[in-house]
This record gives sequence, C-alpha cells and structure tokens, in this order.
Amino acid sequence: MANFSKSNVPRFSVEVYQNPFLPEGGREVDAIVTVTSTGGGTTGGLPPAGAAPGPAYGPARDPGQGADTAVVLMVDCSGSMDYPPTKMRNARDATAAALDTLREGTRFAVVAGTHVAKDVYPGEGRLAVADERTRAEAKQALRRLSAGGGTAIGSWLRLADRLLNSADIAIRHGILLTDGRNEHESPEDLRAALESCAGRFTCDARGVGTDWEVKEVTGIAAALLGTSDIVADPAGLTADFTHLMESAMGKEVADVALRLWTPVGVEIRFLKQVAPTVVDLTGRRTEAGPRAGDYPTGSWGDESRDYHVGVRVPEAGIGQEMLAARLSLILPGATGAGGPQPSPQGLVRAVWTDDMAASTSINPQVAHYTGQAELAHVIQQGLDARTSGDIDGATAKLGRAVQLASASGNEETAKLLSKVVDVVDAATGTVRLKAKVAEADEMTLETRSTKTVRVKK
Repeated sequence: MANFSKSNVPRFSVEVYQNPFLPEGGREVDAIVTVTSTGGGTTGGLPPAGAAPGPAYGPARDPGQGADTAVVLMVDCSGSMDYPPTKMRNARDATAAALDTLREGTRFAVVAGTHVAKDVYPGEGRLAVADERTRAEAKQALRRLSAGGGTAIGSWLRLADRLLNSADIAIRHGILLTDGRNEHESPEDLRAALESCAGRFTCDARGVGTDWEVKEVTGIAAALLGTSDIVADPAGLTADFTHLMESAMGKEVADVALRLWTPVGVEIRFLKQVAPTVVDLTGRRTEAGPRAGDYPTGSWGDESRDYHVGVRVPEAGIGQEMLAARLSLILPGATGAGGPQPSPQGLVRAVWTDDMAASTSINPQVAHYTGQAELAHVIQQGLDARTSGDIDGATAKLGRAVQLASASGNEETAKLLSKVVDVVDAATGTVRLKAKVAEADEMTLETRSTKTVRVKK
C-alpha cells in the first residue's frame, strides 16, 4: 500500500470481478473493477438511504482542514430567476447555507451568472479564505444579488476556472445552479468551455424548476466529473446545496486516474464508470507510456465506485491463459523517485477452456452492470421517442426500462418510471404510456436515469 504524508488521506483498494473463461475462438473479456477509498475521515458519498443530509455525514470543522480545497459557487442571476420571485430568494438562501458548511480555511468565491460572469465575492479575481468574517461578508454580497440578463454558462465556468486556479490548491470544485437554457452563447462556446475546464476542476450542476435543458446540465456534470440533479421545487435548494458542500468538503484526494495497461494485441472496447452513476470514460484516455492509458476519475473521499472494463484479446487455443489487462490507480499524493506512484492493482485474465458451463457463465457483477447501463440507455431512447411522437417506440423502450429496473432491484428508477408509464407487468416490461405526465416527473427521470444501484451481495 502506498504511503502518504497526510494521515487523513484515504487508503485505496482494487477488486476485480469477472469470469475469465472463454470458449475456443472467444475474444471478448469483461470485468467489473471496484475501487474503494477508506480512512479519509469524512464521507464523500451520499448519506445512507432514508437519512437526512446533515453534520453526521459531513466534515468536522477542524482549523486548517480546508486549506487544500477551493470551491466556487456559480449562481444563476438571469432574468428568469425572478419568476417566481421566491426562486432568487431560495437560491440566495441555499448559497448562504452552503457557505456555512465550508470548512475553516477553505478557499472560496461566489460568481453571479448571467450573459456575463461576475465574481461578486471576494472580487478582483481572488479567492477568500473561509472564516466567520468572510462568510458574513459573502452573505452580505448574496443579499445584493438580483435577477436580470441572459444565460451564458460557458462564461461562468471559465471564470470559475480562473478563480480556482489562481492559487496552489489540490482540490478544486465548482457548484453550478441554473434555471434556464444556455441561450446567450452557442453550443460550441459551451463545449469549448467544458473542454478547457475538464481536468482542471470538478463541478456539480443543478437545474432548478423545469425551464432548463436536461442534456445541458447533465453534460456539464459528466464533462467535469461531478453530479447532476433536478431541484423541481426551489424550496429544496437549501438542503441540496448543503449536502453538495458537505460532499465537496469530504474529498481528500484530487485528480486520481485509473491506469489501464494492456498487452500487445489486446484492443480496448470501453471503460465506463457504472456506479454510483454511468459515465463513459472511454474517450477521455490520455496516453501514459507503452500500451498504458490514464482515465480521469476526479476527487475522492471515503467512497466506493465500480468500473466496467471491456477488452478484446487475440484468439488462443484451449488450455492457454493470458493477462488481458492490468488496472492501477495513479495518486498525485503518492510520490516516489519517478513521480506519482501507482497504488494497488487489479488483474483481468483470459483462460480458454472446452468446459461449456465455465465459458458460458456470466459473472453476476458484469451481468448486473451491463443491465444498469442498458437501463440508462433505453430510458433516454424512450423519452426521446416520446418527445418525437413515436408512441410505439417509446412504449417498447420504457417497457424494457421497467423490466430492467425491476429485475435489478433499482427501486428508485422504477418509481420514477411509474410516473411516466402505467406498469401492467414489470417482469415482462408490459406498460402503457400515461396520457398526461408532469414536466418535472419526465425531467427527473431523464436527469436521474444514469444513477445505478450496487449489485446485491
């Protein structure tokens, strides 16, 4: 196990779940890799089911504990935030609650976002250091925020990037709130901003109300390795922002990469995060030496995530065996003579056999997450078909989603689906589209479609 200079840095472990056996001529190998970090002293994940977010699941406020962390809060102040007027007030209150959750010593800034971005506190392109005085000053600045203007989210992100990288800080995080579509810059401008910011900070994105674009908000979070969600009722913003900040304060290691090495002749089909959400990382590989590539995973606290690795190996004869892939974590804090050192490894194997039972067996973890990835995909397809008026296509896809959610025990997604379709038989995926669906229910299903459940032990 790698040694770290800070006692509160998590310890990482890697476990591989797979069926290594292939039939004669078999080439495709799948494995689920579980990465777990423990011992950081705070939790960076969600509280247990049914528990309200609160201090029990957030950080202790130890002096100096936030010195390696910086957070920028981006608050939508466009004109639509005044309809209804309570929305802007809820946004100010939620941001103030998030400021109260900052650890002592954390660097922070507040950005007001319209068709331009303005750092309203502390201003002048600087970061403040969280203490009693700066929190009070920031809340005073929040009270002066008013709604007016357009929406250009790329400019908000670029300003957040400049602020977060204005100091030598290890963990850089953004929290972004919007209530509308990104109408005052082109999709290309937003895409360029995301490409510029990717790898420089992580960002959680929230849509409040129902007048924003789901694909924009989820796309921001996916590009910047954060979470996305809907807060349909603005009154729920304070609880959500408090939990987001608690989670951000729980991160102890930034810029962790998953390194995948493959032997000569092995092709990489994909590498996806599959829990707690589905995120395709395949296209984010950066080369790291001969036949090795690094995939970004963002910041970590005490938490566990699952990844699905798919490779294609060369054909081999019965009885032969090979190492199909090797996975390791690259931790910036674990340094040696050659720079960052990899932490524990996981090995993916391929063994050719004429035992039909062995070669046709599907590993339970692989089967489960293959289903969860399909679930996310068919929900999106079903909602797109429904929007375009393809009733038969929407019914078929959302019926398949109901079937997958039921079989995997994904009760939360099943509950969201039941607000869009009437379920006749969950086991067979027999459903009828509801004639009238609340916009908030449809947007919630789309926004949360990539959230998965862990495989049952």
